[in-house]
Amino acid sequence: MTRGFVRAGLSALALAALSACASTSGTAEQGSSQAQQARPEQHFEADREAILAMAGEYEVTFDFTEFLPIAPGYELADPKITPASEVVYVIEDTGEFISLQHLLLARTEDASFVIKHWRQDWQYEPDRMLAYQGFNRWNVEDIATGEARGAWSQTVYQVDDSPRYAGLGQWEHARHASTWEPPVSWRPLPRRDATTRDDYDVIAAVNRHTVTEWGWSHGQDNSKLVLREDEPFELVREHGINTYRRADLEGDEDAAAYWDNTRDYWTRVRDAWDTIIANSETISVQDDAEGTLLYGPLLSAAQNVHFDLTSTEEAWAEAVSLMEARITADGDAVDID
Repeated sequence: MTRGFVRAGLSALALAALSACASTSGTAEQGSSQAQQARPEQHFEADREAILAMAGEYEVTFDFTEFLPIAPGYELADPKITPASEVVYVIEDTGEFISLQHLLLARTEDASFVIKHWRQDWQYEPDRMLAYQGFNRWNVEDIATGEARGAWSQTVYQVDDSPRYAGLGQWEHARHASTWEPPVSWRPLPRRDATTRDDYDVIAAVNRHTVTEWGWSHGQDNSKLVLREDEPFELVREHGINTYRRADLEGDEDAAAYWDNTRDYWTRVRDAWDTIIANSETISVQDDAEGTLLYGPLLSAAQNVHFDLTSTEEAWAEAVSLMEARITADGDAVDID
């Protein structure tokens, strides 16, 4: 099993939260007052337990199936089902902010190797959130206080820590599962499509996380939209389900070694992105479908650090040059300190 980076299992706290909200003692007025006082804290802790329970070691299945053609003459693409092994680390937890880093663990007959995968950041009652606009551009939008009350934003980042999509919603806790589901939001094409097709421009998705005792699932109700025409239209609808089942993975020590060796490098990359996002209203990223302009070189620099072929300082200097060349904020090139 991996070392102290991970959390295992969803506890009974979610159910306890519901019980605490429903229980009363003494007079009806006293019971109501106690429930009102207990409910926010109980639910906040149950929310945290659900988020932290997504850390661990998993056998994963990525399953995407187009099921409903919308545009005339559209032919459904073949389903895409991909197995994988992932280790998910809690890399930051300040109470109201939790960051989970996913690492792919690939195996051959002779060896295993690690690929940095996506990251999900959870913020309680955020005041700003990224909103994808299509064509590699994101807006940073303010959130009304009332809209954020009791809610968590989830912001998903790509393998190079560039933004991908975000949503805002409240966790719902039941006896055997905790579920978070925000309203529909836009996201860029997934790599599985970006590298093989160019007939649509953005996905409008409902993004659903369900945490259980055996692991968790990431469900997606996707609409593939064409924006390049004078009148945007829906091309096809797709259902996605990514299933994470707890496992004791072989080679998990390789994931721990990779993160130990590259942690400082990726911290600098994340901090640079955080600064850009915090000080901008609009962000654009230039890359190609294969990631040869930004995400590929950033990952390669990290691999060189991992295998002791270069220092963190040298890799970071390379990353700064790459990011400054490919990122614009509010229409201007960024300047990374």
